[in-house]
Amino acid sequence: MKPWPRFALLTASLLPLSACALWTDFKLPQAEMPKDWKGQEAAKPDAKSVWPDVEWWKAFHSDALTAQIEQASKENFDIKAAVARVREADAQLRINGAALLPSINASGAASRDRSAGTTRAHVANSYNAKLNASYELDFWGKNYAAEESARQLAQASRYDQETVALTASSSVADNYFDILATQERLQVARDNLKSVEELLDAIRKRFAAGIVTALDVAQEENLVATQKAAIPPLELHLQQDMDAQGILLGKLPENVYIKAAKLSDIAIPEITAGIPSELLQRRPDVQNAEAQLASAHADIINARAQFFPSIGLTAQGGYESAALAQLFKPESLLWSLGSSLAQPIFEGGQLSGQLELRKARYDELLQDYRKSALSAFSDVEDALASLRHNDEEEKAQAATVDTARKAYALTQQQFTGGVVDITTVLNTQRALFSAQDALVQARLAHLQAIVGLYKALGGGWKIEGTVAPSVLPG
Repeated sequence: MKPWPRFALLTASLLPLSACALWTDFKLPQAEMPKDWKGQEAAKPDAKSVWPDVEWWKAFHSDALTAQIEQASKENFDIKAAVARVREADAQLRINGAALLPSINASGAASRDRSAGTTRAHVANSYNAKLNASYELDFWGKNYAAEESARQLAQASRYDQETVALTASSSVADNYFDILATQERLQVARDNLKSVEELLDAIRKRFAAGIVTALDVAQEENLVATQKAAIPPLELHLQQDMDAQGILLGKLPENVYIKAAKLSDIAIPEITAGIPSELLQRRPDVQNAEAQLASAHADIINARAQFFPSIGLTAQGGYESAALAQLFKPESLLWSLGSSLAQPIFEGGQLSGQLELRKARYDELLQDYRKSALSAFSDVEDALASLRHNDEEEKAQAATVDTARKAYALTQQQFTGGVVDITTVLNTQRALFSAQDALVQARLAHLQAIVGLYKALGGGWKIEGTVAPSVLPG
């Protein structure tokens, strides 16, 4: 067999030996988890554990909300940056994986040399065409560990992209509901202002007729001023919400238009939490922490392998001739095979320091993973509790508005008939205005609590696949 095929066969036979010696499989630390959700049992004892759909926002039955989230998925700057980070990680994976394969280069050269002689100058030509191959035998798994570390980081970047997308969509929903709530509160404030101004006009007429006192007029004027003062802060808040929504949608604020609608027209989804043991697999942020930890595990193996010898194989083959016409003839053939071994002896503590650095990094990421797992369960329990309490608060506040509206209508009739004084009317007026505003805020909190639960559950996302390694350990 010719030398070149022998080298290729030798390299192929050694590949399965690579990455075996120091490699250990990554084992995910066990995380303590609850058997069931306390908040869900308290709210709905018979509720089934069901995970939300990946397009969870459609459960609100709002075409406007769906359109905005779809817009954000295409134009949101954070999502685009996350996509770019995935490309970066994939490119780094290809870079690290290249060390696992032989490197082959082609070269060619032509030269003409003149040297002085005793009687005449000597002129010589030289031509060559060569193939050079080199391969580092990854017997200790150093290069494979580097490739595996990059592979896990590439996977982590995908989980990060999902986390960013979930954060963006939930932010769009939260802000959209806040915009609707602010628009509704503004309308309530303007309607209330109109109402108190009409009552002030009636009181002034009664004052001119000597029926009421100047104090009654002053009290109603104070209420009118209070209602007017409530409008500018709401207008400012609405403008700030519009600006924030523009950033989320990747639009200039002047191009953001959201038609006014009542929060009561938004559907309230029936949402339950899935089985706690599955939560960690459905939270992209937890999966990101797991992938980061797996990458650090591979980095430790890489650092350990640095202490062992590096074994290299080289081969060269081609043609060399003094005449171009003779270059590719059999007699011009040349080849060489070689091997090398380099063992670190003294490096001033660099390798041991690198290993300790990798171990410390792993311990750091281990605590981050444990915290992210615990936080995931806590997020769901908090979201369930918030949803339950906000639901109860909205119902109670709706009842408060009904009673306040009836009381105000009754006092208006009694005031017209001279049964009650203006102070009673003003008190019921203030109570109604306050209850109406509080009801809008309670509805907003209820809807945002639902969004918070969707986000805590991972938004319906689940693992679809992983980035496959280019070389498997032996």
